[in-house]
Order: sequence, then structure tokens, then C-alpha cells
Amino acid sequence: MSAERLDPARTCLLLFDFLEGHVNRDPGTRKRYNHVVANAEAMINAARRVGALVAHGHADHAPGGLTAARTLRDTDNRLRPIDPDDAGSHRPVIEAGTPEARIIRELSPEDGDLMVPKHRWSAFHGTFLDTALRARAVDTLILSGGSTDVGIASTAFAGRDLGYNLVIASDACTSPEMDNHTQFMKRVFPRMARVRTTAQILQMLEEAG
Repeated sequence: MSAERLDPARTCLLLFDFLEGHVNRDPGTRKRYNHVVANAEAMINAARRVGALVAHGHADHAPGGLTAARTLRDTDNRLRPIDPDDAGSHRPVIEAGTPEARIIRELSPEDGDLMVPKHRWSAFHGTFLDTALRARAVDTLILSGGSTDVGIASTAFAGRDLGYNLVIASDACTSPEMDNHTQFMKRVFPRMARVRTTAQILQMLEEAG
């Protein structure tokens, strides 16, 4: 096994929450996502070209917060204080079936892609992702999307504990708190994954394909 090569037959590119309501929420957010989307698009094209599996982990929260986590916490995801007795504080940002829940046009799913609806931060929790990957003998995941310190981190921890080899695309992930993004890429993810740029991942795929 080479650290700088990927076997397309055993690799899955997991695109995480590239949804209209996250990426195109406002001009500032879209600007932050521009290079991330471009890099993810380059990887999805390469993955399809060499025959690697493409998967889309996407929020699929039931209306009214019926499937939302109702854990006690101090703040929301943007570190704004919340009232734990306020039922609205548990409502997800995006609900299933709304325009905001659609995957962005640049990364539109194609036939053969694996769709993974999820109700928690991790793309593994309560989903069929692990079963689907093992059925295809996939043992390596490339992670791309946002937020780095929320869904990507949760999925990475779960994937590591399930025994998957992880490759995290440092310039194809993002977070509203970019200091958190940097900290994870430099001090957390290297302990459980190969942290690589999109250019490096493309080379790893092309050389194997």
C-alpha cells in the first residue's frame, strides 16, 4: 500500500453537504466556497473518470425539527449563546424537500453516485454508508465539504473508528471559522488521515487510474 496512490476500485469520494442553503446562503458564504467548489468539481470529475465511487452526504432533516438532536449545549454552531429551553434552537438550518436542501448545480449527482441522507453531523451515524462501502470493498474515503470542524470532523472520527483509510482534501473543505479549519488540518486530522491538497489527490487518482 502506497501513501501517495489510490486504488479507484477501493476508493470513495464523499462530498459533504454541498447544499444550496449552505453554499449559496449569501454572497460572503459563496465567496468563501468558490475555490472549495472548484476543487470538489475537479475531484468528482477525476473520480468518475477513473471509476472511483462518488457519494453525496446530505442533510435530510424532517420538517419542524422532528429528527433534530436535542442535546444541551452552550451555543449554536456559530458560537452564539442559546437558550436551552427555546425549542427553536434545535431546529436544523436546512429541512428536507426545500430548495435549500438541493445539492448545488456544479456537483449534481449522476447515475451511479451514492446518495446518503443523514440526520446528524456524521455521514455514518444512522445511515447505510458503512454497509454500502463494505459491499463494494471500499476501504478508503476522500472527504470534501463543510463544515471542517462539524460534519467533516464528525465523519472523519467515525470513519477512523470504523477502520477506513481517510484522505482529507485540505483546500476542498471549509468552515465559517477558518481558524478552526486550519487547526484541524494541521493538528487533528494528520493523526487519523492523510491531509492532501486537491492537486495531490488528483495525482494520486490519475496515477492509479
